[in-house]
Amino acid sequence: MHIPFAASERSTIGIEWELALVDQDSGDLRQVAQTVLDAVAPAYGEEHPHIKQELLLNTVEVVTGVCHTVREATDDLGRNIERLRQVTDPLRVELMCAGTHPFARWTQQKVTDKERYATLIDRTQWWGRQMLIYGVHVHVGIEDRDKVLPISRAMLTHYGHFLALSASSPFWGGQDTGYASNRALMFQQLPTAGLPFQFDHWHELEQYVDDMMHTGVIDVFDEIRWDIRPSPKFGTLEMRICDGIPSMSELASIAALTHCLVEHHSRELDAGRELPSIPSWFVQENKWRAARYGMDAILILDREAREELVTDDLERLLVELEPVAEDLDCAEELQGIREIMRAGGASYQRQRAVAAQNGGELDAVVAALVEEMRAGHPVLDRT
Repeated sequence: MHIPFAASERSTIGIEWELALVDQDSGDLRQVAQTVLDAVAPAYGEEHPHIKQELLLNTVEVVTGVCHTVREATDDLGRNIERLRQVTDPLRVELMCAGTHPFARWTQQKVTDKERYATLIDRTQWWGRQMLIYGVHVHVGIEDRDKVLPISRAMLTHYGHFLALSASSPFWGGQDTGYASNRALMFQQLPTAGLPFQFDHWHELEQYVDDMMHTGVIDVFDEIRWDIRPSPKFGTLEMRICDGIPSMSELASIAALTHCLVEHHSRELDAGRELPSIPSWFVQENKWRAARYGMDAILILDREAREELVTDDLERLLVELEPVAEDLDCAEELQGIREIMRAGGASYQRQRAVAAQNGGELDAVVAALVEEMRAGHPVLDRT
């Protein structure tokens, strides 16, 4: 099988943001995605180009066009969220994002009436029906197909950093799971989801896809749902690690970290230097540590098994990436990573703090997440 990789301008960026539709009064999920999509679509014909359907009727996805800076991408998202609110506000529906809804029940959620979703649920059964989860995907353009797999392997060395920063799913079905990101471990239960294989050569990826199609595991490439994957139709590397991110400022910061790291590794390849990689068993352990402990995770950094607290390694990484951030015009957004570390913490930490302040009532957590989406940044003072 030959898999062509589309021409893409180097280090362009695109973002996909999955948003929950919640009731203004109860905080529970509302099954009104089709109503919302029908309302925003007419000017574009069949569907809005940047407001998309998702698996469940409680979800819509907002996607950017091809952008050159993080600021351009977040401005794009902001315009489409304003369009969404013109429809959702009269319905008394709020927009919310986190890796999971704190108390909604998966048994009460309706699946979008599309054949591909019905096929997914039919195959995956109990696990598929439980996919009441939300994520963020960041695409970065790569101009040379030969760079894609080396950069993908290098990005796996930062897996735990991204998951810890974005972890926002401590609650599931009204219970505290004890994890910072319950979503990360749930999603990997689907076929072809989870950590990618660390292929060295493009023909190995082609052989894998050919085998998966031949045996009926997938019908199209996009059914490979790895946490990091090439996106041949766009000519990008797609980072799918992150939990749903509650606010625009945090989204901008984590997108900037993604943007800078991909460009940094691309420059290293241009200079003829070997990119970092770590064994798959270390990546798997880092995923679990970040999902369990979040910002308190001690990550395995390299093949020699050196370990460091994720926040300490992030401080080192931010300094290393400063010149790249200046070149990509996202230095301000990248510095927001320090705000996540030093202020109220990652979303899972803020959610637990709100729950504790409200006697464990999780409707207060939903209200806080809704407030942060409206504000565009974490809300730390709720006295």
